[in-house]
Amino acid sequence: MSQTQQIVIQFQHKLGHAQFDIDLVLPAQGITALFGRSGAGKTSIINAVSGLLTPDSGRINVGGQALFDSSNKTNVPIHQRRVGYVFQDARLFPHYSVKGNLCYGVKSFEQTHFDQIVDLLDIRPLLSRYPASLSGGEKQRVAIGRALLAKPNILLMDEPLASLDLPRKREVLPFLEQLAHSVKIPILYVSHSLHEVLHLANYLAIIDAGKVVASGPVAQIWSSQAMRPWQSFAEQSTLFEAQVLAQHEQYALTQVSLANSVSIWVQKLALEPKHPVRLQIRASDVSITRVRPEQTSIRNILPAIITQIERHGDDVNKESVSIQLQLGTECLLWATITPWALAELALKRGDEVFAQIKGVSVTQRDVATPALVRQH
Repeated sequence: MSQTQQIVIQFQHKLGHAQFDIDLVLPAQGITALFGRSGAGKTSIINAVSGLLTPDSGRINVGGQALFDSSNKTNVPIHQRRVGYVFQDARLFPHYSVKGNLCYGVKSFEQTHFDQIVDLLDIRPLLSRYPASLSGGEKQRVAIGRALLAKPNILLMDEPLASLDLPRKREVLPFLEQLAHSVKIPILYVSHSLHEVLHLANYLAIIDAGKVVASGPVAQIWSSQAMRPWQSFAEQSTLFEAQVLAQHEQYALTQVSLANSVSIWVQKLALEPKHPVRLQIRASDVSITRVRPEQTSIRNILPAIITQIERHGDDVNKESVSIQLQLGTECLLWATITPWALAELALKRGDEVFAQIKGVSVTQRDVATPALVRQH
């Protein structure tokens, strides 16, 4: 990846009793979720990118532009960094209308760009209203619009749904999903919500105690050991970045590809062939059999090889087992079974088995909307 295609955040900083040692190289496109417990250092990372925090040492580079470099004393002022920032609370000016808030700080107004953002966030009916008359979800959509209208090179979002109740979160989340595919600038999204990560992120970085525990494509990190502290045994699942293959019109099913020569059927998706879609398969929805079953209602039965067996729990009577399965040559799937099933089937690493998939969730589909081209 060239410098113009990546974000480099490498710095050291002491803040009170906290010691930060951050080393991140992220793609300069899509949504990167910074995930971890409260106080882990997620907000400090985006504050360093925005210029609100000046690290003791290190460097920060966004798409080839050096924002901070202690080696040559580079420290671009906040107002020159071309960074959009959306906080937990909308922070709108109460005495300005929605349109006034949107245009605040816009140096060169362009009607076409304004209309694109307003329509993307569905806030045209709000333009003449004032913040006091808006719901929490409407305020956040306006705050996002204001950040985008400044034509930033990167958008920072600090838990933008955290202050909203559940109905308002459900109101805003679809706009954020659409934003990821419509706005061609990178987005750093701070969250400690697995649900938001699952639905929004393309790339995931886990932060703990001021350090990066793991980072990579979200499907890869989701199934890694680094995610185990946040996923109970019952919540274990596998993510797949899949593609639509074909439609079964008679039974309203869609065939999707998980990898080369590996495909499954899901409930009908109104998408064209090759359209990307993210799937989640819960480990509890996968069972294992040594012999391919016949005359079964389960449609997705895939040949697999056992690559890993993990036992959970100290009490043998309460123990549970995770099985990692390899599908084809490049695809991994987790299943959970009981110790009884493990013993009765005499399963071990390297065994050839069949995975029966009882349920599949579609967690993200690439929204087919016109892209907002970055304007300078």
